[in-house]
Amino acid sequence: IQMTNMWTYRDDTFATMTDPSSRADSDARSTDLTGFSVEARDGSIGKIDEASYEAGASSIVVDTGPWIFGKKRLLPAGVVDTIDLNNRTVRISCTKDQVKSAPDFDEMQDRNDDYRSEVGRYYTK
Repeated sequence: IQMTNMWTYRDDTFATMTDPSSRADSDARSTDLTGFSVEARDGSIGKIDEASYEAGASSIVVDTGPWIFGKKRLLPAGVVDTIDLNNRTVRISCTKDQVKSAPDFDEMQDRNDDYRSEVGRYYTK
């Protein structure tokens, strides 16, 4: 994924979130991904603690629970492969090891450009 697209949900993935025909219920509002399970290419990594949807700055924060000692990870929206609204699951293009080795989520730096660049560089290598 290119760095410029790293912080943007892919068109087809985001469309799933906002398309009422893809939802099990009749709620046509866009879906908040908070609480959704997150599946890496090789297994479960936790649940979404928070999600943002700003143009060019979208991301999810994953609470990894006991898997990596309760650490949280900031994942750019560009790593989201699919969103399964019925099963409340988000699949990402990373492996568990890639997420485990990623920079720790820093709540105080979340909106800091340098911090986001560091995270973005990690996921584009």
